Amino acid sequence: MHIFFNVIFLFTSLSLLINCSGPDSGKPHQQLSREQLAEPLINANKKVVRNESILINSYIERHQLKMTETGTGLRYMIYSKGDGAKAEQGKLATIKFKIFLLDGTLVYSSDAKGSEDFLIGQDQKESGLHEGIQYMHVGDKAKMILPPHLAHGLLGDENKIPSRAVIIYDVELLSLR
Repeated sequence: MHIFFNVIFLFTSLSLLINCSGPDSGKPHQQLSREQLAEPLINANKKVVRNESILINSYIERHQLKMTETGTGLRYMIYSKGDGAKAEQGKLATIKFKIFLLDGTLVYSSDAKGSEDFLIGQDQKESGLHEGIQYMHVGDKAKMILPPHLAHGLLGDENKIPSRAVIIYDVELLSLR
C-alpha cells in the first residue's frame, strides 16, 4: 500500500514541477479550488479503504468468523461471555491481549509482561481498541479486527507493526475501575 502512496506523491510532485516550469511558466495559471485538489486524494483513499475491507472480509470468510462490523469499519466478535459490568468511556480497563497481523504473525502479547491497564476513550491506545472494548463486559473474550485507520495508520508503530497494517486483537476484559 505504501507504494501506492509513493506513486501518488511522485505523480503530484511531477505535475507540480511540470506546471511550474516550462515555456509558459511566466503566464498566470488558473487557481484550483480546494475541492479540485482534494478530490483525487479522496478517491484514492476510498480505493485503499475498499481494498482493505476486501482483505479483512476475505480473512473473516477464510476463518469462518461471525463478526459484527461497526460504522467505523471495526469488526468484532465476543466469543466467550463474561457476567461483569459493561465497559464505558472513562473507566480504567485491565486487559490481557494478543495482537496479530492479518497474516497470523503475533506481534505483541500481554503474556510476557502481564495484563495492561488503560483509560477507555482517553489513553494512547488504538482508537479501534477503545471502540471495541465498549462492546464488552468484564469477563468477555473478544476478537477485534482493526483496519489501519483505527490502528496504527500510515506509519505503523515504527517497531513490529508495518505501515497501513490491519491488526487483530484477541482481548479479554479482566476488570473495570
